[in-house]
Amino acid sequence: MAFGISKSQLKKWKNKIDSGEIAIITHFWIDERFPNCNSVTKVGCHNIEKLVNWGTIYGLKEEWIHHRKDGYSHFDLLGDKQAEVLLNEGHIEELNKFCHKRIRE
Repeated sequence: MAFGISKSQLKKWKNKIDSGEIAIITHFWIDERFPNCNSVTKVGCHNIEKLVNWGTIYGLKEEWIHHRKDGYSHFDLLGDKQAEVLLNEGHIEELNKFCHKRIRE
């Protein structure tokens, strides 16, 4: 179950994906398969090759992409990898809010 993001944030994420950009969004999330995680970061792009190339920077494998028929294919990032990506991509506000890390902007 996802929560903690607005419709406008989701729309902005989808618009970036539609325009061929790498788009990052983080939200609170509960899934019994991952009891130690309370948020997920989704990194998507309409151009799958671009998404794969971006993912290799962080050691992400192509087969980890959640391929969606609606065009919003993405990586789901949890835990330490989530924090690493948010920090390196400059998403400090989300890192502080969702990952319980305190980093100054």
